[in-house]
Amino acid sequence: MIGFEKAYCEYRLNRVEHALKTIQGIPEQTDKLKELYGQVLYRLERYDECLAVYKDMIRNSQDDYEEERKTNLSAVLAAQSTWESTSDLGLPESSYELCYNAACFLIGQGQLSQGMQKLQKAEELCRKSLAEDSDVTEEDVDAELAIIHSQMAYVMQLQGRTEDALQLYNQVIKLKPSDVGLLAVTANNIITINKDQNVFDSKKKVKLTSAEGVEHKLATKQLQAIEINKALLAMYTNQADQCNKMLASLQTQNPGHPRPVLIKVAQLCREKQHNKAIELLQVLCPPDTFISAICGISTPKALLESNSPWHSHVTKACDILKSIEEIKYKPGMLSALVTMYTHEEDIDSAIDVFTQAIQYYQSEQPGSAIHLSLVREAANCKLKYGRKKEATSDLEQLWKQNTNDVHTLAQLISAYSLVDQDKAKALSKHLPSPDTMSFNVDVDELENSHGATYIRKKAAKVVGESQPKEPGPEDVKKKKKKKKGKLPKNYDPKSTPDPERWLPMRERSYYRGKKKGKRKEQVGRGTQGATSGASAELDASKSASSPPTSPRPGSGTGTATATSNAVPPRQQKPAAAGATRKKAPQKKKKGGKGGW
Repeated sequence: MIGFEKAYCEYRLNRVEHALKTIQGIPEQTDKLKELYGQVLYRLERYDECLAVYKDMIRNSQDDYEEERKTNLSAVLAAQSTWESTSDLGLPESSYELCYNAACFLIGQGQLSQGMQKLQKAEELCRKSLAEDSDVTEEDVDAELAIIHSQMAYVMQLQGRTEDALQLYNQVIKLKPSDVGLLAVTANNIITINKDQNVFDSKKKVKLTSAEGVEHKLATKQLQAIEINKALLAMYTNQADQCNKMLASLQTQNPGHPRPVLIKVAQLCREKQHNKAIELLQVLCPPDTFISAICGISTPKALLESNSPWHSHVTKACDILKSIEEIKYKPGMLSALVTMYTHEEDIDSAIDVFTQAIQYYQSEQPGSAIHLSLVREAANCKLKYGRKKEATSDLEQLWKQNTNDVHTLAQLISAYSLVDQDKAKALSKHLPSPDTMSFNVDVDELENSHGATYIRKKAAKVVGESQPKEPGPEDVKKKKKKKKGKLPKNYDPKSTPDPERWLPMRERSYYRGKKKGKRKEQVGRGTQGATSGASAELDASKSASSPPTSPRPGSGTGTATATSNAVPPRQQKPAAAGATRKKAPQKKKKGGKGGW
């Protein structure tokens, strides 16, 4: 009895490993101890052992708790079907708990429609069972139905009905249920719907995934998915440091999991560090060629630009993708390979991809829809790039499958017209006559339909015979008079105009350039206001007849004559250029000593 109490306390304190050791150390296994043992195994996610314990208890016990044990057994089956493969035990659905677990089992097996029906049935059973209790309020009913509604929203999300799922998820969040595990899962699913949109809402919801006690309510894979989504949210919100810390923790906890590596690669690609991204994949995941191929395609802007340094990596990515036998001939893989090869202008490799795929489906699924669609796409690719001779065999194969296909026959004749005209003429006999090809189409309605580029105007109906009216003064349109251009004032009609008048002056043949230095001699070099002419007259050295200004010895009149006839330089006036020409006013020199 003491051993059971100790194990139960350890279980309630979330010391599950210690509780397991305590239970295994007790020699006598009672029913109460087996119940606790089953609960401990369920928390440790050891589902096969837990199923064996509950089956043994249901088989060997006879009391009033059989339905509770079946409920626990169905919960184990539901959890196991989500993460592993298991088989249904055909348990009854007498209560809403059993019905809910049966729905979860079907959802885990991928049967979404049947799972939704079971969830709706569980909701009805829950409302009926709670309606019998008069003390239960409507809020209590909604709180009890929260887990069912959250699972319904999950099914809607898997079915692509994201708007309906998001609305139902938010209703569960508004109820604020006491189950922190339910809140964490619901908030995580909302974040996955938001992705890189509505980031502000995701930041608020992510707090619910980190509530206290969540790690004891959820399975390991659920916690792992939440942490991965947190890292993705940090990447989308450009929190590189936080994202790298989360990824490092995830890689430590799950060294073989590829998703942390892929998120790290995506983060490096966002930072334009493509070399490090590829090196990371080559170091951490050398055996996983599919992840390496994802690295080659995960940076389409860097890889598919012809001027990019990563241009040569497209071919490497194609080689890696072609080496994966499991998905080598999938339609999506074939489309990706052909797109990348045609972008590289390697048409031979693109056609070779079609050829190998057609041969594969010819042997595995001859005449199937995917086989014929590949033949048609191969023919279209060959026609597009001028390989009409190679396209004829594919088109003939398609036409033999359906001889009434006029479109394929027209393509075949067009291809043969440039390769074998006799064959084209022979095939043209199989074309239907123009009468059989005509369709009952209302041309007027077609032309007047929405989107028609040309609409034919209908002629107005003439009622009776009406004579044409004589044009009156109002009907005659006034002709606009052309205005004559203005001629220059000095225009002479007798003289021939200059043929180079349309050219700029510098480009004309008679242009000699500006005459520089014409008035250079007139600029005075002496005192202010003196001209070159005046300075020349005042230069005594240039005048041979000028008397000496200095007095001779013994002459007293010489000095008087010189001083009375000579004019000081500042009192001299320059010679007038002409009687009618006015001198332009001269500006005052800035900073000069003295005036003009």
